[in-house]
Amino acid sequence: MQIDADGTPRERLLAAAAELFYQDGIRSVGIGRLLQRAGVAKASLYDAFGSKDELVAAYLKDRHDAMREHFRRAIARGRAPRARVLAPFDVQAEFAADSTYRGCAFAHAAAESHAASVDTAASDYRRWIRKTFADLAEEAGAADPSTLAIQLHALWDGAAQSLQMDHDPEVVRAARDAAAALLDAALPVTNKAL
Repeated sequence: MQIDADGTPRERLLAAAAELFYQDGIRSVGIGRLLQRAGVAKASLYDAFGSKDELVAAYLKDRHDAMREHFRRAIARGRAPRARVLAPFDVQAEFAADSTYRGCAFAHAAAESHAASVDTAASDYRRWIRKTFADLAEEAGAADPSTLAIQLHALWDGAAQSLQMDHDPEVVRAARDAAAALLDAALPVTNKAL
């Protein structure tokens, strides 16, 4: 994320947090480094967020909002319900093609920080992904959308972890193929061609 020199201190701090927290981790990025990258005074951090933990929560909210938009665009491209269910895996394929991809920001944040706001943000994000899969599976006509959502979410998580660890974008294709097989098994015969 580019830091806009004309942005408000809050915007500049969020842009710096988005860059540094994702690239280097929440714990390893100190307040001094954030302030320097954002080009703001220490008082600006406390005026805008109150604490580093609250800046982390705002950073994660922005990540969640961005992921919602990625999903929305990918799902909108799919006309047929089956394509819409698989759309989140297309989002992962886009991430796989990005050389700056370092894995799931929420998984990293939850592993690094035990602040209640981080745990809440990570839980909210994960519930949203599962609900999105469930809603899409129901729209496609799956007999048990909740179970299918759990399965698809597990594939999504596994692909994200493998992509981060192995740096092999083929894992996303494999996860999408497995998701398609699960989906085909879960759909009535009349909906499989959709």
